[in-house]
Amino acid sequence: MTETANEAWPEPPLAGTEAAAVLGALERQRATLAWKCSGLDASGLRATLGTSTLTLGGLLKHLAHVEDSHFARLWLASPVKAPWDAVDWDSTPDWDHRSAAADTPEQLFTLWREAVARSRAIVDEALGTGGLDQLGAYTTRSGERPNFRRILLDLIEEYARHAGHADLIRESIDGLTGEDPR
Repeated sequence: MTETANEAWPEPPLAGTEAAAVLGALERQRATLAWKCSGLDASGLRATLGTSTLTLGGLLKHLAHVEDSHFARLWLASPVKAPWDAVDWDSTPDWDHRSAAADTPEQLFTLWREAVARSRAIVDEALGTGGLDQLGAYTTRSGERPNFRRILLDLIEEYARHAGHADLIRESIDGLTGEDPR
């Protein structure tokens, strides 16, 4: 089984609250990644481009880790849970990218979708109790704490960077190009 693109394409509102615009941008980036990875078998998710070792499967697993770690670490100041807590990140900093080759497409999409669902639940709860100016629980060495806006914007940046990688890899596999499956 392979993942398929969602028929409804998320778009940030043209006018609305700042929170709606930020979350709309994040959802569009998530949808872009899902679309670029959709419809591929294990071989497609393991394909590389040029001398790079980056794969679409590796991007899915990496972004699942980013979803979990951003909110656990920055918002909640809590340790990440499985499978991330069992990784020796100091000796294998790219474990998420490299270990994806051993996972099936179903495992990769499930891992990513479940991480996104956890993130959405945290976002809903956080925005239900306050706005984007709320401070996360994480404190830097200099005593600063990120606000919820910064955490979400960093997540958008991470997705946008990797959506560009996904564009190039996917085009090299089967010629799929564009920003929107509509």
